Amino acid sequence: MRLSIIVPAYNEGEKIYDNLKIVVTALSAFSSDFEVIAVNDGSKDNTASEILRASESDRRIVPCIYEVNRGKGGAIVEGVSRASGEIIGFLDADLDLPPEMLRGFYEKMMETGCDIVIGSKMHPDSKVDYPFARKLFSFCYYVMLKILFGLKCKDTQTGIKLYRAEILKKVAKVQKVKGFAFDIEQLALSTRLGAKLCEMPITLNFTRAQSFGRIKFKDVFKMFTDTIKIWWELRIIKKYKFE
Repeated sequence: MRLSIIVPAYNEGEKIYDNLKIVVTALSAFSSDFEVIAVNDGSKDNTASEILRASESDRRIVPCIYEVNRGKGGAIVEGVSRASGEIIGFLDADLDLPPEMLRGFYEKMMETGCDIVIGSKMHPDSKVDYPFARKLFSFCYYVMLKILFGLKCKDTQTGIKLYRAEILKKVAKVQKVKGFAFDIEQLALSTRLGAKLCEMPITLNFTRAQSFGRIKFKDVFKMFTDTIKIWWELRIIKKYKFE
């Protein structure tokens, strides 16, 4: 099956060229048919030119560039619209999550028939090194999601996932959230379509200087309000309509 991996990037000019090459190498180890869709999410540095440079050196790197920042969710949706693979995945551009893990995710999907395979920091076999503040936030958010959506997973926010394209493309067409709550929106809508979800352990080495990296208090607040809005529109007023 053809594999499309979306790498959303915002102001990652210093590392994006090398990191895209690393992703290609990791995918080449287990797949001969793939593309890496590098999305420049309105970066203010040289991310766009570095993505173009990477794509010129390897045709499997597909540039997706626009000038206005849409947020990670918006970047993922744009990447999904351009993906040609039967399986579509996401990977954070900083590579705190090693791309070599994608092989295990792909094999898990093939072995189990799952429609979605997601990484989980709370999996008992995960090896994680990230600040206590983020651990506390992740746990509180997990409790909130369990109450609101009843999803059969412990961690929705880890930035490495694989979806079957037939599910994800339907979901992307009706998604509304562009910020950090886009993950829960995708998962909640996918499970509404009957998607089967599996979790995988991860290795995480947090490299950002602050506890929440680039995430500010206003982002956290909006994430919570967006989550409540998703619940309201999905479960109460049933506003989401699939084609």
